Amino acid sequence: MFWHPFTVYRAWTRLYGSPTVREGICILLHDWGYWGSSEMDGANGMRHPEVGAALVGVLLGDAHRELVLLHSRRYAREHGRAPSKLCWADKLSIVYEPNWFYIMRARASGELDEYRRQALNWIGPDRSDREWLLWVKRRFAKTALMESRALLAALSQEKGKMHKCYGSGVFSGPREKPR
Repeated sequence: MFWHPFTVYRAWTRLYGSPTVREGICILLHDWGYWGSSEMDGANGMRHPEVGAALVGVLLGDAHRELVLLHSRRYAREHGRAPSKLCWADKLSIVYEPNWFYIMRARASGELDEYRRQALNWIGPDRSDREWLLWVKRRFAKTALMESRALLAALSQEKGKMHKCYGSGVFSGPREKPR
């Protein structure tokens, strides 16, 4: 329960710098919906972001609720939304897992078999668990780095547009037109 948030924290730091305290709370709570779930990606698993998001929403407000809710690519896609920054830190976090530790935990939880079945089109069942994991790490790292850079560029562009329109001051609403 506490190992995964640690690796997500490390990944967040790699992608975006140190998280705020509020972002750290989101990192800690984002996967709490998996508790009691019988599978990672089935009907129950798909809705796992809702549990952590509900708690974060009460504690920290809607913006942070969205950060947690949209950390799942599948959940975001199902709701016509873009994944949040937390999604890419969550995906990159696997590179901070020692191979032996991830394989041991994933085998114990059953997720290893589930994830390997999902990857059969890309990596065959004859490959070892370690070979499969190294393949996943490369794939997730590439995707997370590429998508997080695109997200940051888009956010920077939006910030630039607001700066152009409203100057460097704090935006408090539309400016009145001169008379």
